[in-house]
Amino acid sequence: MLFRSMDRGECIVFSNDRGRTWTEFAGNPVVKHQGRDPRLLWHGPTRQWVMAVYDELPGKRCIAFHTSADLKQWQFQSRIEGFYECPDFFELPVDGNPTNKLWVLTAASSEYMVGKFDGRQFTPQTPKLPGHRGDAFYAAQTYSDIPARDGRRIQIGWATIATPGMPFNQMMAFPCELTLRSTGEGVRLCFQPVRELERLHTDHHSWSALTLGPGTNVLSGIRGDLFDLRMQFTVGNQGEVRFAIRGVPVVYDAAKQELICKDRRNPLRPVDGKVRLQILVDRTSLEIFGNDGILYMPMAAGFSPQDQSLALTVADAPVHFDSL
Repeated sequence: MLFRSMDRGECIVFSNDRGRTWTEFAGNPVVKHQGRDPRLLWHGPTRQWVMAVYDELPGKRCIAFHTSADLKQWQFQSRIEGFYECPDFFELPVDGNPTNKLWVLTAASSEYMVGKFDGRQFTPQTPKLPGHRGDAFYAAQTYSDIPARDGRRIQIGWATIATPGMPFNQMMAFPCELTLRSTGEGVRLCFQPVRELERLHTDHHSWSALTLGPGTNVLSGIRGDLFDLRMQFTVGNQGEVRFAIRGVPVVYDAAKQELICKDRRNPLRPVDGKVRLQILVDRTSLEIFGNDGILYMPMAAGFSPQDQSLALTVADAPVHFDSL
């Protein structure tokens, strides 16, 4: 295990009894620098360990790359500017194609770059791109070494959401599977809730081939504080799809091709004229996924505990729902 000692740098601790007791390596620190948050991985093509670690230089914030054959002796290889603390670094197939893989470099803000990595230097093929587009997400990390038969890259973020009345502060976001997908603007990172969340489903309501006109709330009478809302609808060049989730509005503006929640307004273009949404509703949070995760908005909801209502209405023009 590698950890950060605040006064020494990156240090090793090891265990010979399956993690019951730990001993500091006598040669610590193995990397001495002004930074923190080591992220380790095994790079198969060069058969070495790689450390991506936050590194500070005068007036600069960077992710530095170090390599090692034995986890004890480390060599600095390169660094890239523009990322702040809590780095994560992993390889993903593009559109699920195992013969076409790219690396993703990200950090605490969830902004990311996609590019190539030769075991020593990361070469970006994109500018720094926005990750999440919400107001309550920071310092996410992905699981390492999920079994090969599974192969998913699963991320959990820190949801910076107050939890009044609880004996803890804030929470973790829903776990998401990360994928790389080709879009008209290039390869982009997508976020989707893990399938295991379906085990939590209880009551089920569904509609298909539903055309909803102004003035009708199809969800009237459905109440609760935990929901998994999924839908696909067809939009034209005008009108709005309006949710009121426990009093909190979530709106799709067809004219502007934007999704709006609280003070956040984000682009979400239809795909073949259709918009797909999934909204996970927890007791203090909303996590919104647009078009299979090309848009991810984790939000501090600010629900009233007494409000358990749901509403879905449209404005200005009828909207056809393929599924709800």
